[in-house]
Amino acid sequence: MGILQKFSLENRTAIITGSGRGLGFEIANAFAEAGAHVWLTGRNAETLEQAADVLRKAGGKADYAAFDIADTAAGSALVRRIMDETGHLDILVNNVGARDRRPLAEFSDEDVLELIRTDLTSSVSLSRDAAEAMNINGYGRIITITSILGHIVRPGDAIYPVAKQGLTGLMRAIAVEYGARGITSNAIAPGMFATETNAALSENPEMVAFAKLRVPLERWGRPDEIAGAALFLASDAASFVNGHVLTVDGGMSVRL
Repeated sequence: MGILQKFSLENRTAIITGSGRGLGFEIANAFAEAGAHVWLTGRNAETLEQAADVLRKAGGKADYAAFDIADTAAGSALVRRIMDETGHLDILVNNVGARDRRPLAEFSDEDVLELIRTDLTSSVSLSRDAAEAMNINGYGRIITITSILGHIVRPGDAIYPVAKQGLTGLMRAIAVEYGARGITSNAIAPGMFATETNAALSENPEMVAFAKLRVPLERWGRPDEIAGAALFLASDAASFVNGHVLTVDGGMSVRL
């Protein structure tokens, strides 16, 4: 098999959570272009339908399932549906996540649990279900989107890094437990990306200046710039990559 063929996702089925827009959509778009049948997930059915329609019009295979990622039963049901309809689930991208920028002293226990449930517990549940489904066919790729805040921390953003570090631990646990079964588990740690969610920040002159100062590439990342990293980890080109965090931040996390 030639190197370019190894990047093909032809005949693969993928779930990408939080993929109606932003980084998740760009990953789904890349996977569809590479030949995968992608399942988009999120809470807003209208947004998902529009996103799926974009992929279909470009020649891709796309479906969607609208549910709150914290509803772990709905995630389990999607995995069962895909297995019943196709007999194989090949790729899972844990992308969805919430953000609550506050210092530690302002979080109640309930606030902490809510953020952890959305950002960590939901991915634990869906990853477990997906890994067991993948185990049936002895093949799988699980990619977890963490953050550079999984290994560096900013003041006033206390609990988000807790969840992201937990996701790194989850990724490594899957890598160790399922690697011998043909299932790899890796993570992508994005830096500053100018997504729709971050539009106000990325267009703020102070944050533009901050990126120029802190990021060696002197800018925010474009959402499509996450896609290549995800496609690599999802493909046979990364068949011996397991338990790794691939940082995509323009060099921000290595600059003093």
